[in-house]
Amino acid sequence: MIAKIILLVIFFTTMLGVGIYSRNRTKSVNDFVLGGRGVGPWLTAFAYGTSYFSAVVFVGYAGQFGYKYGLASTWIGVGNALIGSLLAWVILGRRTRIMSKHFESKTMPDYFGKRYDSNALRIAASIISFVFLIPYTASVYNGLSRLFGMAFDVPYVVCVVVMATLTCIYIVIGGYMATAINDFIQGIIMIVGIVVVIGAVISGKGGFMSAVMQLSEIPSDVPATMGQNGAFASFFGTDPFNLLGVVILTSLGTWGLPQMIHKFYAIKDEKSVRTGTIISTFFAIVVAGGSYFLGGFGRLFDTAAIHNEKGGVIYDAIIPSMLSTLPDILVGVVIVLVLSASMSTLSSLVLTSSSTLTLDFIKDNIIKNMSEKKQLLIMRILLIFFVAVSVIIALDPPTFIAQLMGISWGALAGAFLAPFLYGLYWKGVTKAAVWASFACGVGITVSNMFFKFISSPINAGAAAMIAGLIIVPAVSLVTPKINKEQVDDIFNCYEEKVTVEMKEALPEEE
Repeated sequence: MIAKIILLVIFFTTMLGVGIYSRNRTKSVNDFVLGGRGVGPWLTAFAYGTSYFSAVVFVGYAGQFGYKYGLASTWIGVGNALIGSLLAWVILGRRTRIMSKHFESKTMPDYFGKRYDSNALRIAASIISFVFLIPYTASVYNGLSRLFGMAFDVPYVVCVVVMATLTCIYIVIGGYMATAINDFIQGIIMIVGIVVVIGAVISGKGGFMSAVMQLSEIPSDVPATMGQNGAFASFFGTDPFNLLGVVILTSLGTWGLPQMIHKFYAIKDEKSVRTGTIISTFFAIVVAGGSYFLGGFGRLFDTAAIHNEKGGVIYDAIIPSMLSTLPDILVGVVIVLVLSASMSTLSSLVLTSSSTLTLDFIKDNIIKNMSEKKQLLIMRILLIFFVAVSVIIALDPPTFIAQLMGISWGALAGAFLAPFLYGLYWKGVTKAAVWASFACGVGITVSNMFFKFISSPINAGAAAMIAGLIIVPAVSLVTPKINKEQVDDIFNCYEEKVTVEMKEALPEEE
């Protein structure tokens, strides 16, 4: 217990120290929200990765889908690395940085407003962002609380309040730069921690081959099983179709999440984009791949602790049950690992939400001629408000973490992914198509909450994203186009001439 408490004290002291250190670098709105658009590749890549993976992944998704699909759940981590990280950086990174700088936009709703010349779209996007980031934040608290309860026997309410308070303090003080530096520190902890934990857990089952052999002997009792023997140790597991739905939601979904895309707004330069792509992909392979790989062995720890009174599986208890067998010092490492993942995600969510509501909803719409000082003040107040609201919801959340994340990601990515992606590459996207995408993403996700026409909220979220990718081009072809000269002027930002050093680019002629 002493070792675990010492680790936590060091961790919290470091986080607050970084916030104080970054205080002098948040003198303007641009500094507070984007770090002055001068954040390097390592900080950006780790900020992207730590915002991506939280207790939702390590506790909720790894536990639930590892139990359902066995080792095949590792495909989710592979999809997160290749689609959610590598392709996201390659396809979105450069163009997002260039166009957002051209617009001088600081948020995704501001991008929609300026790209499609519509303040109404900007307001609608800011409302969607604020509303649907809250359930995701609540899911972060819920996952962390189970591990704290296992390690310290601390009440859930205390866990939520302490974590929210500390995160809120260092963001309010240091803004985006404090978040980015802390994300880097937290990311290193996550990489080291996941490797150590996997080694310890597998070793406790006699090594990798022995653990896989034990897993292959477990009969497939999942209703959706394909009936094969040893399904939980097989290549595609018990239910490939639903596994694909999880891969789509958790991988492609990052392309439309405001808190993820925000990282590309802040990156420094061309070289940082290229380097960041490699670092981010490596981070995702280790952290996401490692988390789902670990979860795949969940059935080897199928004890009474993970079942409720009716015999149902408590998915969020699977990973804590696995880790409860580790030595105290390793449990302390796990606590700091998940705390790192959760606080980095939480900081990204609250910063995105408060800046979006201030800059895209209140500024110029409710309060005219807001000074920089007043914008910073309102952002900090809303940041505290957002944390408070998410805490209240987290105190009485839905049953499983995955449901919360599926609802949030489904609505946000379903609404934003298609118009954001197409808007970077295609001049022909229309305002009507963007409105259709917003309505489709939110409509499918919210209506499914009540009518359950798609049994899994995760599959509903994946369906919302795919529907948006089809609807936007279809509607754009039959609705009035945006003024051609205006669109051409926007896309001219990609043609702007710049001078670079020889080490950055080869000469066109000898």
